[in-house]
Parts: sequence; structure tokens; C-alpha cells
Amino acid sequence: MPAQRELAVSVVPQLIGALVLLALALGLLASQARADADPFMGSYAGSAEITAQDGTKTPRDMSVEISETRDGFRVQWTSITYRASGKVSEKSYSIDFVPSGRPAVYAAAQRKNVFGHEVQLDPMKGEPYVWARITDGTLTVYSLFVDAEGGYNLQQYDRTLAEGGLNLRFQSIRDGQIQRAVETFLTRK
Repeated sequence: MPAQRELAVSVVPQLIGALVLLALALGLLASQARADADPFMGSYAGSAEITAQDGTKTPRDMSVEISETRDGFRVQWTSITYRASGKVSEKSYSIDFVPSGRPAVYAAAQRKNVFGHEVQLDPMKGEPYVWARITDGTLTVYSLFVDAEGGYNLQQYDRTLAEGGLNLRFQSIRDGQIQRAVETFLTRK
């Protein structure tokens, strides 16, 4: 019994040290994520016409706010669509991104697991799988949906730094076919 107690006493400081190192590493990853996203931080707004696969165009107002979070950064965006019928629809989204362990690639933290940690949604349950990357002055957000028949819909938002704001390029691709596309400039507020 004394040997077991000595072993436990000698392991505890090592375990505490490992936990401290893990916390420091996670803190460094979070601060790197915030640093990578820092040039994008701010609020932006603009308008565009969305071109559907059939060639019809629909006017849309768009805004995005990119901000710092404790563990990374948040992208919040809103689009207001003006239909020919006079109907106006507004959709808003907000996603927090955290380091993935890969340089310049970020996982979406969209819900809490049983331990209270933010985790990805499950695309096999019809939920979107979302991630982001930052490369060459462009923050790209991807959203992948798997439909009930196993097909997919991929949405890609490229937000590229430009003087006075962001160049936005959006595409919605279903099973390899572009469904909608838009390119516009969002002015920094």
C-alpha cells in the first residue's frame, strides 16, 4: 500500500503539469485564431443581386460583423431578400470559430456537448457541417449539408480584404451544380 501511495503522490504533480501545459497550448491556439482574424474584425454592409441557376436576379441587402471571442472569432451575417412579389425575408446567422489544430483552419463551435464544450453539428442528421479558413487575405466560411438521399449542398462565402471593406463572393453548389452566386463589395461601417 505505501508503494501505491508513493506512486500516486509522484504522478499528481506530473498530471497537474500536463494539464497546465494543455491549458497554455489551448490559450495560444485561441490567441492565434484571434490574431489571424484580426484584420477582418469589424462591421460591413452592402447590396447585390443574387443570380439563380435559371438566371433570375433577386435584390438582397447583406451585412456581416466579425468579432473576437474568448476562444477564437465570431462571424454574424444577415441577408434581406426583396422578392418580385413584394415579400421581404430576413435571415441571420451567427457562428463562433475555434482553432482546429491545423494552421489557419477553424472549426465551428455550434452546440455544447455533455461536457459543456462547443462542438460541430452532425451532417448525417441534416445539420450543417461548418468550418472556416483564412488564407491570403481571404476569410472563407464553408457550410456543407447532406440531404436525405445522400446528395450535398455546399455554401461558400469568401470575404476578401479590400480598401474600405470586403469583397464578398458567395456560391451555393448542389451536387456539383452552381445554384446561386453573388459577388459584391461590403463597405466597412
